[in-house]
Amino acid sequence: MTVHSLNNEYQVTAVTFTHDAKQVVSGGIDNDLKIWDLRKGMVETYMKGHTDTVTGLSLSPDGNYVLTNSMDQSARIWDVRPFCTGERCVKIFRGHVHNFEKNLLKCAWSPDGELISAGSSDRNVYVWNVQQRKLVYKLPGHLGAVNDVDFHKVEPIILSASSDKQIYLGEFEP
Repeated sequence: MTVHSLNNEYQVTAVTFTHDAKQVVSGGIDNDLKIWDLRKGMVETYMKGHTDTVTGLSLSPDGNYVLTNSMDQSARIWDVRPFCTGERCVKIFRGHVHNFEKNLLKCAWSPDGELISAGSSDRNVYVWNVQQRKLVYKLPGHLGAVNDVDFHKVEPIILSASSDKQIYLGEFEP
């Protein structure tokens, strides 16, 4: 049973709830992020910055930021707090790639919010330190595009899923 429907002008490729679940953040082929107010059923905030399709969204552990992965070869962190003033795109990360396959590559935050990760078409898992904006791991092993990533909630383990039909669990230095 559908509880509510939000109509977007373009195809939506990624969504996530905000921390209080009163809003939804979406991204799609129009390259923009939108914060939807579920009570009003309309877009409350538009966020521009990506220059190609948004393929993944992940809410930070504290609920204040959203991580995006995009076909423009960037991962970005956006401030989604209600009363944010100024630029909402606060950090940009590069290194991972999207290729001709145009897969919907996802992204994730570590449970402590110190690391982020993104899938990549070059068969590697990319992990960056958020504060330093530094690539700390480029984990090889897959034989196809890395479509999804996630961090273990307790252990220093990252999970990745690939077009090569494999799921890998990799350990890293905390």
